[in-house]
Amino acid sequence: MSVMLKRLAGAIAAMAALALTTGAVQAQSTWDAIQERGTLRIGVTQAPPWFTKDIRTGEWTGGLGITLGKKMAEALEVELETVEVTWGTSIAALQSNKIDLMYFLSPTAARAKVIDFTQNPLGYISQAVLAADDLDTSTWAGLNNGDVSMSVPQATSMDQFLTRMAPDADIQRFPDNAASIAAFQSGRVDAVSLMLPPLLSARQKLGAGIISVPTPAFTAPVNIGVRREDDKTWRDWLDTASLYWYETGRIQGWYDEFLVEFGVDPAASPPIQRELIFMR
Repeated sequence: MSVMLKRLAGAIAAMAALALTTGAVQAQSTWDAIQERGTLRIGVTQAPPWFTKDIRTGEWTGGLGITLGKKMAEALEVELETVEVTWGTSIAALQSNKIDLMYFLSPTAARAKVIDFTQNPLGYISQAVLAADDLDTSTWAGLNNGDVSMSVPQATSMDQFLTRMAPDADIQRFPDNAASIAAFQSGRVDAVSLMLPPLLSARQKLGAGIISVPTPAFTAPVNIGVRREDDKTWRDWLDTASLYWYETGRIQGWYDEFLVEFGVDPAASPPIQRELIFMR
């Protein structure tokens, strides 16, 4: 064999070995990677009651997502690793293998095109109302009159739902959540209507007002997002664990524990376990 042919054969063999190595890396499932690495990487972002960071230490110390991460890491016998993302970048972080999961993602049709979701929700977030103590917010029908003023972020799903359920109310639309909350804080409106989580933070900061979910409730599930892969072992394990913890009330219990730490009375806050929404 000539020197050139030997070099060509060697190059082909090297390329084949590289292809096999690359294929092996790509084929490694998330489940196997977690076991090999010894860590569970979860996406986190400053968003009570889901995740909270201690600004003094930079550590992620609170929120339901941190509790879930610790419980899952313990069950898997690995260490918990937090990776800071935003809600907007979490999908890309999953796709690029920077995190193993993202808690509390709504399984929308658009997201389901690029990542997988657990079938069983971790909980349900509802469109709620933060109002003065003397305002009856038990039903949308009761709020549907011109004597009641409510703020809401303009051109959002929350705006659409509020407009449909209380068209006769004095609905005042603002650019974002913060402006809508500020309108309530200043007394410009009687109530502010948002999805539940930001209202919990607002109630804690304001130190006044009552949060409720008027009926009929508008709720949306929040699930776990994972990277799409052929091996479904990881997704299936998450589904089993989350279903068990949800059905046995563990997730709601951990959520309530955080509310207490956060300074919110769980009895005065709508639950995230759907079966309990109409029981409080």
